[in-house]
Order: sequence, then structure tokens, then C-alpha cells
Amino acid sequence: MTAPVEFFFDFASPYGYLASERIEGIASRHGRSVLWRPFLVGAAMKVSERKPLVSIPLIGDYAVHDIERFSRYWDIPLTIPSHWPIATVAACRAFYLIARTDQAAATQLAQALYRAYFRDDRDISVPQTVVAVAAETGLDSVHLAEGIQSENIKQVVRTVNDEALNRGVFGSPFIIVDSEGFWGADRLEQVDQWLSRGGW
Repeated sequence: MTAPVEFFFDFASPYGYLASERIEGIASRHGRSVLWRPFLVGAAMKVSERKPLVSIPLIGDYAVHDIERFSRYWDIPLTIPSHWPIATVAACRAFYLIARTDQAAATQLAQALYRAYFRDDRDISVPQTVVAVAAETGLDSVHLAEGIQSENIKQVVRTVNDEALNRGVFGSPFIIVDSEGFWGADRLEQVDQWLSRGGW
């Protein structure tokens, strides 16, 4: 059986959001599924001694311009959120809580959370917002509100973060195809070609 394309991302990453709108289509053209793997990119930034692009002098203004230009280029709706970047712990926990029993529903939730943040400017750092978005996708809000506070789910997120670092994942999005890593939404064309040609 062909391995899925692994899609590592942080919910606060606009480039991750843009990639999330295209990754499924690219993978499906090549008969692949996508394994969505949200993680907390802040841990990787700490290890690699980096800061969010938007907080770096000179680069920050360009980054905002580039993100907005990228969204127009791919014709993907995007609004720079009024609170950005944010902590995405609650969103990550919610995803993995649902993914334990239903990967498809977890993927749908991830897409809904990304769109809530980067289209509707809803602050998904707030657990109540995450729960509300989940309820809008048909998930049990009571189960989710309780579950994201469980020690088990907290440990799942820590384990995913550790795995990401151990595998060399340092940014969002980070896509792994058959052990080959690609960093950045602008690498999706290479991902497409790698899947088509089997590497180079």
C-alpha cells in the first residue's frame, strides 16, 4: 500500500493554511491520501533559534505582502487575522482528540479551524472558539470541551511535537513524501512533481 503524504502544519501559519487548501488535490491526483499532522511550530522555532516572520524587522512587512500576494495567486480567500500569530494548543488538542476515532472528521475540523482563523478572523487560540467551530462541523461540543483538557490528549500533542522535531520538521507547512521533506507552501509544485516522477 502506498504511504500517505504527511502534512505537518501549525494552525497559526498562513502558509500552512494556503497549502491546506491544495494538498488534498495534489495527493489525490497521484493516488495518495494525506495524513494531517498539526503541531506547535513554536517548539521548532525555539530549537532553531528563530522568531515568527511577522516579528522580524524588514522581513515582517514583506511577509504580510507575500502572504496576501500568494493568496491572490492561488485564488484562495485569506484575511490577515487581527490577532496573529497566536498559540494553537487548543486547536491541536481538538484535532487529535477527534483523530483518535475519526481521521476524516479530524481533517474536516482542521480545514474548518484554518478557515475560521484566516477567512473569518475568529481567534482559535480561545478554546471556546475551537469548540464552537467544531460544533459547526457537527462534532459533539461537550465531548470536545472536556476532551481537550484531558492529560491524555495533552500528551498526544507533546508526542507529536517530539516526533516532528526528531524527524527534522522545523516549519509550517512541512510535507513529507516517502521520507523526502519539503518546507513551505511554495514547494507544493515540487511535491506534485516528486509524486509524479518518484524523485530526482
